[in-house]
Amino acid sequence: MSFKDLKISKPLLRAVAEAGYDNPTLVQEKTIPLVLEKKDVIVSAQTGTGKTAAFALPILQSLLDKQDAPKKGKTIKALIVSPTRELAIQIENNFNTYCTYTNLRTTVVYGGTSIEPQKDILKKGIDILIATPGRLLDLHKQDVINLDYVETLVLDEADLMLDMGFIDDVKKIERLCTRDKQTLLFSATIPHKVEFLANTILNNPERVEVAQNSSTSKNVNQWLYYVPKRNKIELCLHVLRNTIKGNIIIFRRTKFGVDKLEKTLLKNGYKVDSIHGDKSQTTRQDALNRFKKGEVNILIATDVAARGIDINELDAVINFDLPNIPETYVHRIGRTARAGNSGAAYSFCSADEKNYIKSIQQLIQLQLDIIEEHPYPLDPKAKPIIHKSTKTGSKHKKRRKSVASKKKKKRWY
Repeated sequence: MSFKDLKISKPLLRAVAEAGYDNPTLVQEKTIPLVLEKKDVIVSAQTGTGKTAAFALPILQSLLDKQDAPKKGKTIKALIVSPTRELAIQIENNFNTYCTYTNLRTTVVYGGTSIEPQKDILKKGIDILIATPGRLLDLHKQDVINLDYVETLVLDEADLMLDMGFIDDVKKIERLCTRDKQTLLFSATIPHKVEFLANTILNNPERVEVAQNSSTSKNVNQWLYYVPKRNKIELCLHVLRNTIKGNIIIFRRTKFGVDKLEKTLLKNGYKVDSIHGDKSQTTRQDALNRFKKGEVNILIATDVAARGIDINELDAVINFDLPNIPETYVHRIGRTARAGNSGAAYSFCSADEKNYIKSIQQLIQLQLDIIEEHPYPLDPKAKPIIHKSTKTGSKHKKRRKSVASKKKKKRWY
């Protein structure tokens, strides 16, 4: 099947061809016709399957079919809500690529940057708005955004949106749009809370499921190292020196962990940068651009900061800390081996993470290959170290005893 068969018009076909896409992916093949038929849709698909184009192309097509408004009189016809700034920027880049040969206007709004330039663009009138929930509601409160004309609402990465606590914001945004709009919900996984949200706000939705939620790419070689927690940094340096070359993302669970590892790698002469939630949007975007340009070849990130980042040529992923949610493992390693390329994933497992590995292997139905030959092996019977205080007795500081109190006194009791 080609994009022509999906009833996509010439300006869009030309832009898609110039972007280097010949044929639609499976998720695009299944989703685009349903969106063009104005049906509500729930799509379950991993990142890297081409799902942004699965909603971007039919939305642009629908707007082109009845494009008669001059630039000044534009109203927001399509709203895409995204959980993170990086993902929102990525979606806007895709929309801009596809609407090169149209006069449709797109913009993106997100927190962490000045609100004034965003207000200026919105006042000029746009057709498509991509937004993170907080900034969207902020601008709506200030009467800069009018959602009365929204025909299509897209909730992207719905599972992450709910994990980040945006459930009330999402419901509020949905209520601010017109009642007879079309709603599209995209999610890598469909846990119970996403199902509940879908039942609340979608109208007789069609379902599109591409591959099992647990599927990991067959092009990714997955390796596992058992290592004591205290030796993880040494193992990381060992693996970087002897095993992995090229562009690498290293995942850590905490912002503190990201910063600590970054300092160590910089000291050891590696070209490295990092992204996490405490960094400003500009800093995060700069780090990403440096990585894409090849100025640094190692990016250390937390899961939330890295969700939705589209990096085409990624050679390896290192799970420095294993995720406690097995689906997160699938997201992480899905960053490599995109678009038919091959890649590798290396996971470091300490004694207290053994249960995480069990859950991951059950989900992906695959036994990870264990690398036993390395300088920091973990004793197979090792139990997680629980740090206990050596102090005993009362937590209250004892005062110095007076001489009188030290004398042995006969008590009356």
